[in-house]
Amino acid sequence: MKPETLAALLHRAVALFCRLPWPWLRRLADALAWLWLKIDARESRVARRNLELAYPELLPGQREEWRRAILRTTARQALETLRFWTRPHAENLACLRGEHGAALYDAARAAGRGVIVIAPHFGNWELLNQWLASRGPFAFVYAPPESAVGNAFLLRARGGAEVTQVRAEGPAVRQLWKRLKEGGAIAILPDQQPKQGDGEFAPFFGIPALTMTLVSRLAERTGAPVLCAWCERSGPDLEFVLHVEPVAAQIADPDLAVATAALNAAVERVARRDPAQYQWTYKRYTLRPPGSGEENPYR
Repeated sequence: MKPETLAALLHRAVALFCRLPWPWLRRLADALAWLWLKIDARESRVARRNLELAYPELLPGQREEWRRAILRTTARQALETLRFWTRPHAENLACLRGEHGAALYDAARAAGRGVIVIAPHFGNWELLNQWLASRGPFAFVYAPPESAVGNAFLLRARGGAEVTQVRAEGPAVRQLWKRLKEGGAIAILPDQQPKQGDGEFAPFFGIPALTMTLVSRLAERTGAPVLCAWCERSGPDLEFVLHVEPVAAQIADPDLAVATAALNAAVERVARRDPAQYQWTYKRYTLRPPGSGEENPYR
C-alpha cells in the first residue's frame, strides 16, 4: 500500500479519535503526563535537566512544580495538535480569544518586501500555521520524519491551498530566498539545534547553544523584516491568544554572533512568559562549543 494511502487512513483514524469531547482528551493528556512522571520517561528526564540548566536559581520544590506543569502542557499540546490537524481551520481559529500585533504581519505582507516569521516552540505552533494560512499564501520549513508514511501524514495534515511545506534540506534555502524576493511570507521554527557546522553558538538562557543562521542570513540578504509570532494558551479549554511582535534589527547583522544572539533573545523572551508552555522536553544543548571541554549535559 502506498504511503499516501496509509497516511490517509491514519488521518481518518486520528480524526475519529479527536471527535471525543475536548475535556475527555484533556484528561487523557493529563494521565499521559502523570505516566511520564511516574516512570521518569524521556520527556520527564529532559525537562528536569533543562530546568536545572536554564533556571539554576530555582529551589528544588519549585523546579519540580514547573516540571509537572511542563509535562502536562506538553501532553495537552500533542492532543491539541492532533485535533487541529483533523478539523476545519475556521473551527480551529475560533479558539483564538484575542489577537495582538496581527496588523504588523498584514502590513509587512502588504509592503511587498517579503516577511520572515519566527515561531518558537511555545503554546501551539500548529494553530499559528493555520492563522498564517488564513492571511494568505506562505511557506514553512519542516524536518521530514524518516518514515514515508509519517511524512505523507504531515503533508496531508498541515497542507492546504495557502501552505507550502519546504523540507529542511539543501534546496530549502533557494526556495525560501525565491519566495522572499517575490514578496512572499515564510515561517521558521528557530529554536531547534542544527547540525554541527550549520550554526553558530549563541547564549540561550545564559548557556551557549548551537543556533541556526538561516533566519539571519535570509534577513540580511533580502531585507525582509523579521517578526516573532506565537499562539499562547490562555485557558484549559482550547483557548489561545495570538501575538505578533517585531524582532530586534540585530537579527540581520552580518556578524553572525550578534545575529544569532538576537534570535535566541527573541525566543527566550517568549519562553519566559510561561515556562510550562515552552518545549522544554527537547534536548537543546546536546552539542557543545568545540574546544570547550564540555560534555553533552543529557548523558
